[in-house]
Amino acid sequence: QVQLVESGGGLVQPGGSLTLSCAASGNIFRIFSMGWYRQAPGKSRELVALMPNGGNTKYADSVKGRFTISRDNANDTAYLQMTSLKPEDTAVYYCNALLTLPSNPGNGVDYLGKGTLVIVSS
Repeated sequence: QVQLVESGGGLVQPGGSLTLSCAASGNIFRIFSMGWYRQAPGKSRELVALMPNGGNTKYADSVKGRFTISRDNANDTAYLQMTSLKPEDTAVYYCNALLTLPSNPGNGVDYLGKGTLVIVSS
């Protein structure tokens, strides 16, 4: 059983900063990428940032220059540092990981955490 557990969400004022964490645990063989999605009220889920192994980090245009994704591969953890937050960043943020299991090391499977709520409001 694989779990992705997010933490760090909360209420922050516009212009403020917040850092989200995501810890992957369970019977993992290998992680290929970790990333963050978000879903705002009444909107579809969208990719915020993605960090595959070896580089080629991607960001949504709306967060470029403000958000930074990082990983601690030794501990299967991902972070999302968010700065200059805007009210439109309000959403549930979900951690994502593409990984393989020991039972089937050749088949990558996408996992999604349960999410952490970020509210940007004065």
